[in-house]
Amino acid sequence: MKRRQYVIGITALAATFVIFVLPFIFILLNASKTSQDSAALDFSLPDRWVFFENLIAVVQARDYILLLAYWNSTLITVCSVALMVIFGAMVGYILQRRHSAWNKVIFGFVLAGLMIPPAVVPTIWLLQQIGLFKTIHGMILIQCAYGLSFSVLLFRQFIGTIPRDLDEAARIDGASPLQIFFRVILPLLKPVTVTVIVVQSITVFNDFTHPLYYLPGRENVTVQLTLYNFQSQFVSQMNLLFMNILLVTIPPLIVFLFFNRQIVAGMTAGAVKG
Repeated sequence: MKRRQYVIGITALAATFVIFVLPFIFILLNASKTSQDSAALDFSLPDRWVFFENLIAVVQARDYILLLAYWNSTLITVCSVALMVIFGAMVGYILQRRHSAWNKVIFGFVLAGLMIPPAVVPTIWLLQQIGLFKTIHGMILIQCAYGLSFSVLLFRQFIGTIPRDLDEAARIDGASPLQIFFRVILPLLKPVTVTVIVVQSITVFNDFTHPLYYLPGRENVTVQLTLYNFQSQFVSQMNLLFMNILLVTIPPLIVFLFFNRQIVAGMTAGAVKG
């Protein structure tokens, strides 16, 4: 039995190394090479390390558009995830604590949000009608709408593990429904809140299709769109293209490495009642 577990563990580590570590090493090596050396697209060490030269060249490209993209992506990520946490926790609390026919209908819409693919053309038409097409505000709204269903499911499941006695005790003390939620329930949601923040932040920051469809324009560029634009600009300079890939990859990777335990804890905290 122990030998079997040992073999499974080694196999899992090997698979993780091949799938996740090797590609990162490949990107790092080629981002540190000259344009001539990187054209070979291999794992060889650079003859001359030009990592910082490539970094400066990518940052300065197209009038520092990468810095603008980082600002836009960060703003969209922070605002949309904040809305997901607040509204996701509220909806999850109502669905878990109040039992009515309307709750079943609402929960059906929540599940539909996970299963039904987005309709691009009607969404663009709607954003145009309300004046939010090609705006950061519209992109924040879109990201919140698409990520809200996942957030609601996690919060609803976790709130089910919180005893109702806390609600009743606060109600006896004269607390209003909003006070019960914000002062009693919300502080207890820290594990699942961290999970939602980390998972949705990585998802929104790495999103490519939604900004491509709903946020055209140079002033609205995001980090993933810079990769799309730089692909044609640096087609003969693979070292700069790999440097751009590296700069886009590092922030989500750092977040995941520091918060991976919290992600697992929040995902599993509501799995068992008691």
